[in-house]
Amino acid sequence: MSEAVAADSTECYHCGSRVPPGAPWSITFDDLRRPLCCPGCEAVAHAIVDGGLESYYRFRTELPERPDEQESVRAETWAVFDDPGLQHRFVHAEGDDSGRVHATLAVDGITCAACAWLIEHRLNALAGVDSSAVNLTHHRVRVSWDPEAVKLSRILAEMAGIGYQAQPYEPDEAQVRLQHEERMNVRRLIIAAVGMAQVMMFSIPIYVAGPEGISEDFRALFHWLSFALTTPVVFFSAAPFFRNALRDLRNRVLGMDVPVSLAIGFAYTASGYAVITGKGEVYFDSAAMFTFFLLFGRYVEARARRRSGHSGNAMAGALPLSAIRLTDEGEERILPASELTAGDRVLVKPGHGVPADGVIEDGESSLDESMLTGEYLPVTRRLGDTVTGGSQNIESPLVVRVTHAGRDARVAGIVDLTDRAFASRPRLAQMAARMAHLFVLRLLVVTAVVTIAWWFIDPARMPWIMLSVLVVTCPCALALATPTALTAGHGQLRRRGVLVTRADAIEALSQLDRVILDKTGTLTSGEMTLIETRPLGGLDADHSRHLAAALEAQSEHPIARAFHPHRLATLHASEVASRTGQGLEGILEGRRWRLGKPAFAAPDHSLEAPGDGQWLLLTEEGEPRAWFALQDRVREDAADTVAALKALGLEVELLSGDTPGAAGDLARRLDIPTWRGSASPEDKLARIRECQAAGETVAMVGDGINDIPVLAGADVAIAMNGATDLARTSADAILLSPRLSRIVEAIEISRATRRVMRQNMIWSVCYNFTAMPIAAVGLVPPWLAAMGMSASSLVVVGNALRLNRFRSRAMPAAAPPPTPSPEPSRVTP
Repeated sequence: MSEAVAADSTECYHCGSRVPPGAPWSITFDDLRRPLCCPGCEAVAHAIVDGGLESYYRFRTELPERPDEQESVRAETWAVFDDPGLQHRFVHAEGDDSGRVHATLAVDGITCAACAWLIEHRLNALAGVDSSAVNLTHHRVRVSWDPEAVKLSRILAEMAGIGYQAQPYEPDEAQVRLQHEERMNVRRLIIAAVGMAQVMMFSIPIYVAGPEGISEDFRALFHWLSFALTTPVVFFSAAPFFRNALRDLRNRVLGMDVPVSLAIGFAYTASGYAVITGKGEVYFDSAAMFTFFLLFGRYVEARARRRSGHSGNAMAGALPLSAIRLTDEGEERILPASELTAGDRVLVKPGHGVPADGVIEDGESSLDESMLTGEYLPVTRRLGDTVTGGSQNIESPLVVRVTHAGRDARVAGIVDLTDRAFASRPRLAQMAARMAHLFVLRLLVVTAVVTIAWWFIDPARMPWIMLSVLVVTCPCALALATPTALTAGHGQLRRRGVLVTRADAIEALSQLDRVILDKTGTLTSGEMTLIETRPLGGLDADHSRHLAAALEAQSEHPIARAFHPHRLATLHASEVASRTGQGLEGILEGRRWRLGKPAFAAPDHSLEAPGDGQWLLLTEEGEPRAWFALQDRVREDAADTVAALKALGLEVELLSGDTPGAAGDLARRLDIPTWRGSASPEDKLARIRECQAAGETVAMVGDGINDIPVLAGADVAIAMNGATDLARTSADAILLSPRLSRIVEAIEISRATRRVMRQNMIWSVCYNFTAMPIAAVGLVPPWLAAMGMSASSLVVVGNALRLNRFRSRAMPAAAPPPTPSPEPSRVTP
């Protein structure tokens, strides 16, 4: 049957776009030749029809959604990527002298092979593009082109025109190095596994048949084959052991790889000598098995560490590579997120990441902040709310004014703090490292003594007994005892929204005796609201609020936020000074004003607050002008947290700078037995010193600038998620989540981590001291020694991985509301 051409030949049958005159692309469907606009549509249409999905075209109710066609011609939108200074990061020259270049692009929206065909056919049709290849697994495309014929902006615009947003893929050097190292480790493990299996295949007949059960020719053949198969295992798979051993010896350090290299090298050399000369025992199976099991144990340990640290690695790449900046005329310009500066306005579309920290200027949406806080429920952000770079916009577009970008963004600071935590090791880890070093030295001495003894007892058995002692007592498990547990513990804390900034904080958290809590911003949400104004001295209530707001304009304290709605653009305070724990003072309208506690604001008057709760006094030249009543909301999980801390056997105490009435009322509501109000930072620090003098390990939880001296004096300083920058810098741990209950989980995880570290150390020491004498008397063959050493390392790694399944026991027990005590005891100065 002859093919007819569809009546409407001006529109693409697949996407509805205009078909260029004389376009050769088409598909035959229902005996009609359907015109298509481009090779990409042709490839996709053929994939649909050839795949038996013709019903898609028969029953579709509308054409597939197509992006704005102008996007493909508006290459100036992407012109920023034509900057040579920017291109040097990700555009690389081809190996020949053709002048062509290539780049790898990260692509959004790739779902199947049809997407890959569409992208490749569309890009390959561009003049100047040599080739393009899509990596479906990692959603990346590698493009090679002639920069004289086509610009990168044109390539990016063309991809946007067919519905795929692309941006340069910039893996950092560390990521590239880790990926290469992982690939090489897998290859080494595969070579070792294949070599071990084949060598064992030739060794088992010799073991089973015995000396008389196999002919000398077959025995020699099997030995030569084993020699050949073991050679790549030793020189390729075991190469890192020899390199590390040489490095340690040059630095005059006895590391784990020294006995490992001695064992593998001796087994291979002695066996090769025996095969060549025809004299002596052959240990190729032991060398291959030892190499494989050691590589397998280290591979499992490395995978466990990567999995535990995955959230931290993901956070390092949390900020998107590109952003949509809005010009003063409202036009959109796509640029690298690293080019953003404070003050820029950016558009964050649904499904896109927030490229920098900022404040919402337009819009309302839900944001996924789980990577930062560990909270998997989206949070609603509205006009005036702050957003954190790395969050994912879910619902509606937002216009954000950038406040911190790039290295100044909060996520970058979190990564730096995490790196700082891993740069140091707690006391228990340092002790394990020293023990492992000393154990290697003692192992070599013992091996030498055993070798000399067996030289006189039975020289024929001496080589394999020496080999067994070296292998079975290699302190690999001892070296892994604490790093694996620490990595798993850090990862579990990070997933629950607790960022440990100093390594010894985990050990200190596990040994706490007392937890001291601040009130405002800690037990309460820190979202103060102004509920009442009582003017004095004839001052108008509105004007008094405007004056107070001007004084609080530059403050980061939670109290300052209660006055922000009352700020006037025309009223500014000068010479503003903060008195820690007391209040603020400054010059307004040529007069000195103070806002804070009555004793600070009006030192010449003896005034009491006009009611219960928190009151601030505004004074002019020391004369009272207005009282302000503030109210703060208690955190929803505050009572459960206090009860859970008690269930863990900890003493809980409240130290607050608020009035004794407000502090006492909160202590009674939360069943905190020991409390103190009107406490200055000096009073709080003195209380911590008093508890420490009594032999207690004390944790302080706070959020403000006035808590910095106290945080510095505590054994463990914990800063809330809304803490000031200085408070976070002084903290040993930071809560990224607003939940106070994370403190309980942090203590439980720290205790579990310390418990696992001790278990691993005890197991490692017991194993080595038990295996050494058994191997020294000749009861452990080399192949069993290799299995025993690897099994001990895997036990340590497996025990550490139990931390990944941690479940809090204290919080569920604290779910019922506590029964308030009749009257909490008040701490007196």
